[in-house]
Amino acid sequence: MKYNRILLKLSGEALAGEQGHGISADVLTNIATEVKELQAMGVEIAIVIGGGNIHRGVAGATKGMDRTTSDHMGMLATVINSLALQDSLERHGINTRVLTAIDMQEIAEPYIRRRAVRHLEKKRVVIFAAGTGNPYFTTDTAAALRANEIDAHVIMKATKVDGIYDKDPMKFKDAVKIDKLKFIDVLNKGISVMDSTAISLCMDNEIDILVFNMFEEGNIKRAVMGETIGTIVTNK
Repeated sequence: MKYNRILLKLSGEALAGEQGHGISADVLTNIATEVKELQAMGVEIAIVIGGGNIHRGVAGATKGMDRTTSDHMGMLATVINSLALQDSLERHGINTRVLTAIDMQEIAEPYIRRRAVRHLEKKRVVIFAAGTGNPYFTTDTAAALRANEIDAHVIMKATKVDGIYDKDPMKFKDAVKIDKLKFIDVLNKGISVMDSTAISLCMDNEIDILVFNMFEEGNIKRAVMGETIGTIVTNK
């Protein structure tokens, strides 16, 4: 395997599937099936999920809501998504722990780095919820931060397209896929892979980001095995 410990970044919108909002049971089942296969291979898996299918902090702020309040609502949305994914994973026989950046011990463990690493070493899937616990930071930044803290080998950013293109492939048929990008180019050209804080954090600590299509069956396994899929963002 090319990667033994990965952090999988899922958007809240991806959990909604084709229905566009809420949580799709079919998407949860598909994710659980792929994660179970990876776990059987011995891969240590951490997951960060967004909350955009329920509430987006920035969107709430643009409609007049206080940004800090809106961001805290978004963090709670990620906890809802994390508990839904945990339930699906455990129904597939996968031992799972949800760790939250906001203390809510009745439903999840508080985030402690050493505890998270220990869970991974025991081959439990760890789901990081509530972002960083701070407003004004996205779940992209939370993914980059947690990946650094647990010494993940790569961040796998699951999207609806099979990588990064020179322009929107949903709008332009002549869009060209880019197989490899450098972090500095992503920042200089303003390419929307992850927000600039997350990109800078990964660049400074040399954690690659793999952008790939999560809806193509077996893609995560192919990436872990070192096959060329999606777009890799790297310092190398």
